[in-house]
Amino acid sequence: MDDNNCGCWAVLKRGVCKSSASRDSANTIPPTETRYLNASNRELYPPNEAHLSSDNPDPPPSDNKSPCQLLQFTFQELKSATGNFRPDSILGEGGFGYVFKGWIEENGTAPAKPGSGITVAVKSLKPDGLQGHREWVAEVDFLGQLHHPNLVKLIGYCIEDDQRLLVYEFMTRGSLENHLFRRTIPLPWSNRIKIALGAAKGLAFLHGGPEPVIYRDFKTSNILLDSEYNSKLSDFGLAKAGPQGDKTHVSTRVVGTYGYAAPEYVMTGHLTSKSDVYSFGVVLLEILTGRRSMDKKRPSGEQNLVTWARPYLADKRKLYQLVDPRLELNYSLKGVQKVSQLAHNCLHRDPKSRPTMDEVVKVLTPLQDLNDLAILSYHSRLSQQGRRKKKPEGSQQLSNTQSKSIRGSPLNTGKQRCR
Repeated sequence: MDDNNCGCWAVLKRGVCKSSASRDSANTIPPTETRYLNASNRELYPPNEAHLSSDNPDPPPSDNKSPCQLLQFTFQELKSATGNFRPDSILGEGGFGYVFKGWIEENGTAPAKPGSGITVAVKSLKPDGLQGHREWVAEVDFLGQLHHPNLVKLIGYCIEDDQRLLVYEFMTRGSLENHLFRRTIPLPWSNRIKIALGAAKGLAFLHGGPEPVIYRDFKTSNILLDSEYNSKLSDFGLAKAGPQGDKTHVSTRVVGTYGYAAPEYVMTGHLTSKSDVYSFGVVLLEILTGRRSMDKKRPSGEQNLVTWARPYLADKRKLYQLVDPRLELNYSLKGVQKVSQLAHNCLHRDPKSRPTMDEVVKVLTPLQDLNDLAILSYHSRLSQQGRRKKKPEGSQQLSNTQSKSIRGSPLNTGKQRCR
């Protein structure tokens, strides 16, 4: 990875650090709380399988820890920053709680008037869940110490009585999920490649650090976009420290989102970085097809995206039928080939046969510069066919092989699917 995309790693310490301007407060997170970082209500149990053992405790804190720069907010400050958590400031809702839009002063924790200072996203934990608190701790623990252009920036937190809140940088364009599935205007192919590459760089950074981190909940709703469509990974509530030394995997409770979790992880609870690679393959399919990983509204054979797409990925003659029809041939021919092959490799049933995220980044990087749009080739072919028709009958008739080639080409297929 090039120097411009390098992140900052601090040795992960299990516990929330105080801000540089921390307040003296009794509201400190007990270190032992962080042993249960991955307990979650987002648990996945394979059919007819017994409940898996709980997560192993994390290792003791390391002494080699650089100071964390998170800001510690009061509840009143965040209440004022979000306009008293008014409903029209809600950006979204998840299992954790609501996310509100707010404004704070540039050099501190004080609230600012709407439209001034720094725009932030404030995530508020539902007050009735210990499991949510564990994820809250994990979020602060990981994002407070990992810094990279493709990870969302955690600005600070609030822990006051039963209140648990997190303050992030505001991501102007929301989530990839919204752009792929909830907008009438299709996301352009070039933006899809840019987003996939940025997300891949984020995962590669997590996997490649001195203390590898497995993200464990990679999906379109957790990929946030700034104004330039740069993607950043968010929601580290399920993140898990990866195996080190001679260990090949981490044994853990099965959590995540159905449709994205790697099959071997669902069945055994054995977690590796290749579990994230599988999830990336699912998201890559969603980017390519414009279909959700699981969609009960589709016919029975098409509800599971991976199951439906596998036969197309394995056949070069059919892979263009996977492309999101809303793109209407506005995609790179070679790009579709490369993305389809990459998704096929990431979704390999054998985890060891999947690429690393560094290898994924290398495949995606050159795809940004491709300009072999299918629509241009299609118009060129129509023009050639038009010139042939103007010639006298019997001259330069197409051979049977040429005719079959045109009928079976991805361009012809695309024409039939465009409406």
